[in-house]
Amino acid sequence: QASATEVQIGPMRLTQDPIQVLLIFAKEDNQSDGFWWACDRAGYRCNIARTPESALECFLDKHQEIIVIDHRNSRYFDAEDICRSIRATKPSEHTVILAVVPRTSADQEETSVLPLLNAGFDRRFMENSSVTACYNELIQIEHGEVRSQFKLRACNAVFTALDHCQEAIEITSEDHVIQYVNPAFERMMGYHKGELIGKEFIEIPKSIKNSADLSETINTSIKKGKEWQGVYYTSRKSGDSIQQHVKITPVIGHGGKIRHFVSLKRLPCTNENNKQLCKSHHDQKHTGDNSQSESHPFKCKNRRKDSVDVKSITSQSSDAPSLQTRRYPSVARIHSMTIEAPITKVINIINAAQENSPITVAEALDRVLEILRTTELYSPQLGTKDEDPHTSDLVGGLMTDGLRRLSGNEYAFSKNTNLSHSHLSVPNTISDVPPCIAQLLDNEESWDFNIFELEAVTNKRPLVYLGLKVFGRFGVSEFLNCSEATLRAWLQVIEANYHSSNAYHNSTHAADVLHATAFFLGKERVKGSLDHLDEVAALIAATIHDVDHPGRTNSFLCNAGSELAVLYNDTAVLESHHTALAFQLTAKDSKCNIFKNIDRNHYRTLRQAIIDMVLATEMTKHFEHVNKFVNSINKPMASEETSSHSEGSDCECTANIKNFPDNQTLIKRMMIKCADVANPCRPLELCIEWAGRISEEYFAQTDEEKRQGLPVVMPIFDRNTCSIPKSQISFIDYFITDMFDAWDAFAHLPVLMQHLANNYKHWKTLDELKCKSLRLPSENNN
Repeated sequence: QASATEVQIGPMRLTQDPIQVLLIFAKEDNQSDGFWWACDRAGYRCNIARTPESALECFLDKHQEIIVIDHRNSRYFDAEDICRSIRATKPSEHTVILAVVPRTSADQEETSVLPLLNAGFDRRFMENSSVTACYNELIQIEHGEVRSQFKLRACNAVFTALDHCQEAIEITSEDHVIQYVNPAFERMMGYHKGELIGKEFIEIPKSIKNSADLSETINTSIKKGKEWQGVYYTSRKSGDSIQQHVKITPVIGHGGKIRHFVSLKRLPCTNENNKQLCKSHHDQKHTGDNSQSESHPFKCKNRRKDSVDVKSITSQSSDAPSLQTRRYPSVARIHSMTIEAPITKVINIINAAQENSPITVAEALDRVLEILRTTELYSPQLGTKDEDPHTSDLVGGLMTDGLRRLSGNEYAFSKNTNLSHSHLSVPNTISDVPPCIAQLLDNEESWDFNIFELEAVTNKRPLVYLGLKVFGRFGVSEFLNCSEATLRAWLQVIEANYHSSNAYHNSTHAADVLHATAFFLGKERVKGSLDHLDEVAALIAATIHDVDHPGRTNSFLCNAGSELAVLYNDTAVLESHHTALAFQLTAKDSKCNIFKNIDRNHYRTLRQAIIDMVLATEMTKHFEHVNKFVNSINKPMASEETSSHSEGSDCECTANIKNFPDNQTLIKRMMIKCADVANPCRPLELCIEWAGRISEEYFAQTDEEKRQGLPVVMPIFDRNTCSIPKSQISFIDYFITDMFDAWDAFAHLPVLMQHLANNYKHWKTLDELKCKSLRLPSENNN
């Protein structure tokens, strides 16, 4: 067995573990044996897979550096399909894939390697079972592509260091085209990296404060391969001129020529203590020399990060008194503004606190300011989870509105706006419901209510029947001042516009979400926090929240260039359509217009609440909604309960919530979000059925994306390779657990949390047994 190898990349010394090889051969033969013994001779760790499924599973587990696929015979499997499925995973970007092809006779024309390269292969190996030939091929790959890929992977550590460095860093080509800037540079200059990368340095606005010959002096120095340091004035995106201490280092590359320039930039020190520190370093190192080009500002220890606020620009050293004078009126106006966003107030308070804080506190507050200035305040950063392709695909597929459109294919969105259901037998009143349905509905207030039994006995029309029962229980007709016949007609129209052909997003899902919403509305703390209008809005929102859903995600519609994606500018496409269509259908016919008898003000308030809740089911803002609920509801309530623990009453808490409409909005959003994805909290049999249905819908989408040549949004949902238990575990870990912990802390839902724990254990057991199906083999037999 080979030992670890030391590899050098620049000054960085790395240790490479023994190479791992995956052989994918359907049958054992001389060729597979040749590679096996070659691996043994080279000291490589070797695995053999006989099927595409076991090959992908082994690769995702081991992350082999070299994969050898038998491409000689398509009778057993399609080698190019296997290669593509592996290339669709994140770890494969650093893997070398070798195709073993049949040997051609002397009179045959040499075939092109392009089809292999297009399929994702890196190299071609002409069939040769000689152990030495196989050994030579593997050794060449190790010392060539594998070693290069290993060095490239190490660069991630360097870029991580650059991204977290407090100095602003810019890397340009030898022609001064900007190739990289770090976050500190973006903050200092006010630009986003996308506005800079690819542009020539001369395209960035310059300050007129520099001496006329300074640029020429700098260029003369660095083109000779010498490092330049000095003070330089530049302009931020806002137009403000700022003074920087700059260090430019040429980087020698291929051919001994300068290939890059690396620039480190800092703002001058901003408080008296640091000024003295800078002065002492400057005096020790450069006594008697005041030239710009010879100063060494990087010896200065500045406890505050550059460009944290406008004040840091005005509090420059005496090198630029005119700048400070010129900027003061604008800064004064900014600080005296009466229209001020809450985040601006927070940042100003932190800035003020920094002025007299110890260095460690000030630096910690700098980090706080960095976070507050990001636009994605509520989107968590994937840690180790992003190594899991199931989680990556779920996040990518559910939390984006769509990728850039990469194909000319149009997705024809079929509109189904049926306004009547006259051929269906619907009860005139809830009392006319057939006995078998009525008996089922007697249990609808229980969380364990079986929606699939209702689906079966109603011939896939559970929404009308459950809707009549639930709406009657909550007095919806009375609130809307509409007849039960109007309500019945409305439910009928809405259900007719759900697609029964969808595996998951059909009227059974809508009925399930309605049931969960009604269950939540029955919990004491929820009931005490909301008004009757909120309850009615929540029930209507649950009913319509997926109407006319095509069984495809927002990302699919955006990639396909659908009419809806164009109409809604690739933003919350489906959720916007569900609400718009529901109100269109309602208003189209007086017979089903449940809003026709309420006054304008009530209608506007109700409509806004319904729209807000349906839009909350869109997943791109998932973490924003959850975190706002935790910070605005859970934490204050926990604090209040702690302080009044001896009283043991919820009345004061819920009364306080009612006094703040924003809090009621957060509760309604959280409620429908939890109702929409409550499948993992249902009894195990229901949970399993829902998991199968959503997986089938995602499988169908992946199939269609491949047929149409569209980007595959969630590659892991390939019906031939997907592990449903893994997908459920990832979904629960990433989306469900935290959200339901927060909702349970508010609404108190022990039954749901017990189901969630049991179901998670079920999926974990299946995953540990490497079972990709919904049930254990023993359960399937039963």
